Amino acid sequence: MSAPQILVLAKAPVPGRVKTRLCPPCTPEQAARVAAAALADTLDTVTRTAAGSRVLVVDGDHPAPPGWVSLPQRGGPLSDRLADAFADTGTTGAATVLIGMDTPQLTAGLLDTILELLRTADGPDAVLGPAVDGGWWALGLRDARHATVLRTVPTSLTTTGQQTLTALRRRGLRVGLLPRLRDVDTAADARTVAAACPPESRFAAAVAAEVPSIAAVAR
Repeated sequence: MSAPQILVLAKAPVPGRVKTRLCPPCTPEQAARVAAAALADTLDTVTRTAAGSRVLVVDGDHPAPPGWVSLPQRGGPLSDRLADAFADTGTTGAATVLIGMDTPQLTAGLLDTILELLRTADGPDAVLGPAVDGGWWALGLRDARHATVLRTVPTSLTTTGQQTLTALRRRGLRVGLLPRLRDVDTAADARTVAAACPPESRFAAAVAAEVPSIAAVAR
């Protein structure tokens, strides 16, 4: 099997277009700075992994790190954009792992463990990382063509993760479940995730600087 690849599905951190659920208490500009920090930490983490290739699949204009490939997102609904990301990057014989920019607490060690699972001969056909809100934060596939099932799964629901798991299993895939992580949607999520990040995290620093405390909002 060829070396696996990691895709990061992201949105350019433009005020008013990213992390809108942080507003309030954040302003659109503050939310965009938090999003930029989350994306920067995520890209750094993926760069440190053993992936054979790394692809930034981006909505908008944002530079990819050196050594990365950058591709535009395509498709309308998120379900189609997810499936198209796999379709546009799928390489025969290479496993693919897709993550977003909303889990900056993610470590290179965990990602390398996922890559190894997909490279192991008797490992699962797919791996799915459930999110606390009922969605999912990572999907890994030995064969990217199986991502077509994502087109049938509604997104942004509390049942999205379970429906994705069911769709993969109905396709006959053996699915391994990854640790449950919290992704960043609300200010409360941002503070919880920031506390799980290492001290050098840009996301943690951005949350401390940009997300008003409950006490400050109440004044």
